[in-house]
Amino acid sequence: MLSRLFQRWRKLAWWKQGSIVLAGMLGTAGSGIAALVLYSQSLTDSNDYIGQWFDDPAHRADLTTTRREPCPGAPFLLPSNGLIGLLWNDPGLPYNFFRRHSGIDIFGDGAAGSVPVVAAYDGALTRLPDWKATVIIRHDDPLQPGRTIWTYYTHMASRDGKTSYVAETFPPGTNEVWVEQGTLLGYQGEYSGNSLAPVGLHVHFSVVKSEPDGSFKNEARIKNTLDPSPYLGMHVNIKGKPARPIQCP
Repeated sequence: MLSRLFQRWRKLAWWKQGSIVLAGMLGTAGSGIAALVLYSQSLTDSNDYIGQWFDDPAHRADLTTTRREPCPGAPFLLPSNGLIGLLWNDPGLPYNFFRRHSGIDIFGDGAAGSVPVVAAYDGALTRLPDWKATVIIRHDDPLQPGRTIWTYYTHMASRDGKTSYVAETFPPGTNEVWVEQGTLLGYQGEYSGNSLAPVGLHVHFSVVKSEPDGSFKNEARIKNTLDPSPYLGMHVNIKGKPARPIQCP
């Protein structure tokens, strides 16, 4: 069983280098971790789609979601085009049953720094001084007026973090700059901070709740985020394992 799990991990091109990390986990924690990972994977097929995306680039068009305007009746614009790979609440690798994915990952077809990322909705943009690859936008919730929510966009830098792909319009330290829906925020990248596993070219997008004082909550915890599906008008919740490409109903 451990061997089969290890081979499956290695087949996912965007996590091939991460196989070293998994091998170490299996060597020290044993079959308990293997069982957890396998159970988590039974709840998702996202890694299969991501594996197809990286292993067979000639067929990426068959997996690509392209939106230049919001789905009918939905307020948000999909912030980038590509494979909507990991979904909201997804336990797919490198996540698991206990630590699920807090947003959606959109994998673009192109070179790092070439696939545009745009604002999903009108709002006030902030980029903290130490953010190399990230911006966040404050919105009045269009589905619950009077409630403050945030949209979060990250991985917009080179793998080594030396080159930011965030638009020059929004340098580090930008605070509460108004942007319109569709404003260019930057370009998809491969930056994963201090992670040992490369992430592959993509942008991570999430809808984040507010703290009582109106500031944004910690996006890394799924309980601090909202299902983006009703905002995008697409089923991007892992529940039901939607087929790719995900489109408007």
